[in-house]
Amino acid sequence: MNALSFIGNIVIVLGALIFATAALGIVRFPDAYTRISAVGTAGGLGTVFVIVGALLLQPSLTDTVKVVLIIILQLATSSIGSIAIARSAYLTRTKLSHVRFDDLAPPE
Repeated sequence: MNALSFIGNIVIVLGALIFATAALGIVRFPDAYTRISAVGTAGGLGTVFVIVGALLLQPSLTDTVKVVLIIILQLATSSIGSIAIARSAYLTRTKLSHVRFDDLAPPE
């Protein structure tokens, strides 16, 4: 095992740990918005770590170009998806926990 494949395995394990942390967040966080935040972050960052780790295991120039494109698309769509889900939760009046002031609420 050379150094590049060792680093690739470490990066893949870090990506898996990010996913595991998000799964723990889904169970432990009090409301839908914090759960959406955990899953959105893990969906973007965890996937990037796993893909980069896989690239380090089998490096090539064409795969590097593909991975860069995949990472850009993944980070863009992950954040947009999280925003859309959080917006739909807000519009359906999903309750927030431990909130003193709602910046998005219409003035009373």
